[in-house]
Amino acid sequence: MSDFSQSNIQNLLLRALAPEAFDLLRETMQPLALPVKFELISPGVPSGTVYFLESGLASIVATNSDDESVEVGHVGYEGMAGAHVLQKVDQTPNRTFMQVEGHGISVPVSALLSMAQRVPSANDLLLRYVHCCDLQLAHSALANARYNMSERLARWLLMCHDRLRTADLPLTHQFLSLMLGVRRAGVTNEIHIVEGVRAISAKRGNIRILDRPKLEEMAGGSYGVPELEYERHIGFPIRRT
Repeated sequence: MSDFSQSNIQNLLLRALAPEAFDLLRETMQPLALPVKFELISPGVPSGTVYFLESGLASIVATNSDDESVEVGHVGYEGMAGAHVLQKVDQTPNRTFMQVEGHGISVPVSALLSMAQRVPSANDLLLRYVHCCDLQLAHSALANARYNMSERLARWLLMCHDRLRTADLPLTHQFLSLMLGVRRAGVTNEIHIVEGVRAISAKRGNIRILDRPKLEEMAGGSYGVPELEYERHIGFPIRRT
């Protein structure tokens, strides 16, 4: 049995599980380091393992047949990589990999599904998490259609700030261009705009949050609804104050 205590776990999903559900998973949990670019979920490959992040940031990326890619979701300490298996889907065309290094806990898919079957309340919790992921994706589509680039950048920075829990976000322009679906030159221009209102300070490979309320003001209605829904359904706040 792995030496994990639910009270010391950083991952919010694992903390929210009923104790009997956590105990069933604890027998199969393995700690692991998650370096930058570590691939958590490979596209088109059946998933044998899911990952609960304790720190760091993972990107869920969609790629089409023209080799165009865009980030469609984040995973941090609030969630898990491999949530598609909860819908009885063994693989996905999306790729999930680490954008910011951290550490996490791996669990075999078979153990997760067995636990969910044995503990209905845990199954319900995990499905509510899938709902929260779907809602986050829906609001990304809303942001892309109805908000300008500066507002969208502010939203993504707030989401990263929520998950990394630090004012210094080690985000590259390449990552931001993937997040926003624009070229790196366009990202540089938008960063200058957000810097101009003194909401952030940007250096090579790092963005420091200086004024979160100002970022939230810039993001407007593009940010906030999925975060409140997560708190309502999972029981822990993810939105930083």
